[in-house]
Amino acid sequence: MLQKKVCVLGAFGVGKTSLVRRYVQSIFSDAYLTTVGVKVDKKTLTVGTEPVTLVLWDVAGEDDVNAIRMTYVRGAAGYFLVVDGTRAETLEVARRIQERVTKEIGPIPFMLLLNKADLQENWELPTQSIEALERAGWAIFRTSAKTGDSVEEAFQELAKRMVA
Repeated sequence: MLQKKVCVLGAFGVGKTSLVRRYVQSIFSDAYLTTVGVKVDKKTLTVGTEPVTLVLWDVAGEDDVNAIRMTYVRGAAGYFLVVDGTRAETLEVARRIQERVTKEIGPIPFMLLLNKADLQENWELPTQSIEALERAGWAIFRTSAKTGDSVEEAFQELAKRMVA
């Protein structure tokens, strides 16, 4: 059986832990839990006919004081960049993280998750910024950890890209 390390990266409070909990345990809680360091979960899925175990590294969020440690990302086969659609500044954090990962780790498959799709009427993300990233080849999913929208699909798609 294949095993692939996947990092879940982004600013503080964007919903990284909630997305992982929704994917692994099919649950959502409104209680905010700050991740300290890294939390590791596993889930097995099937890509084609091949069982693949995703080892999910939910890494503590990045802010102006604390940058994500690239040592957590080493050995990853892919990663998610999570953005809070209601906070435009989290998109810039995701861009900075992607640049650092590419520079320090190299080009590995990643996806941008625009989280909190259930609150889309409150989104602050500039449409032109999202369109520019799509034109640049970024794979983007609009997800909701609360409702589960596109969560399963995003993990399945990243798994396919890592196994291909």
